[in-house]
Amino acid sequence: MPHFAAGVVRFQTEVFPEKQELFESLAKGQSPEALFITCSDSRIETAMITQTDPGELFICRNAGNIVPPHTNHTGGMTASIEFAVAALKVPHIVICGHTECGAMKGAMNPEGLDSLPHVREWLGYSRAAVEVVKHLGSNLDDTAKMQMLLEQNVILQLNHLKTHPSVAARLAAGDLQLHGWVYDIRTGDVTAYDEATGKFAPVHEHYASEMAALALEKHQCAA
Repeated sequence: MPHFAAGVVRFQTEVFPEKQELFESLAKGQSPEALFITCSDSRIETAMITQTDPGELFICRNAGNIVPPHTNHTGGMTASIEFAVAALKVPHIVICGHTECGAMKGAMNPEGLDSLPHVREWLGYSRAAVEVVKHLGSNLDDTAKMQMLLEQNVILQLNHLKTHPSVAARLAAGDLQLHGWVYDIRTGDVTAYDEATGKFAPVHEHYASEMAALALEKHQCAA
């Protein structure tokens, strides 16, 4: 805890003064560009991966980056999604899985979760992804099976997202985009899901045209 306390002091004395204008602006409200849903894993640092400042991402984290399908039951994920989409009007939602995910290892081997009944029940929201891997990946080695599960779980949670009324309405209006990512902790690589091909590609390939347009816009503004 002293390490964390010292970090707070450094933030107050070094970081905050450099970004005081940003924080004064954020004190008036927020307008994030994306709802970012990822795992609770301590190795996932969203701001570092995306190189974003405070106020740019509305973040939800849980074991396995899971989005339960919509029901009449009110839960933290359901309420947060509704707020981000219907109140904050985020134009993008990202679901980001990651390698070495303990939740996905547990989903693949639920018999090892008998002492963690709530975790086991929560990971039931990934069961369809597990079944896909069992059906399509039976001949793969364990590493390849896990990679397939990470990707299939992201695709499954994107499908769950579409059952939420606020998301469905915005998708129908054409002013909301869904994105599925997988982050590799060891290499730093991030791949993005292409719904047209059903495959994941490096972000620099998947978003090549958008990044080129952004670079051109910045160049024109600087000129």
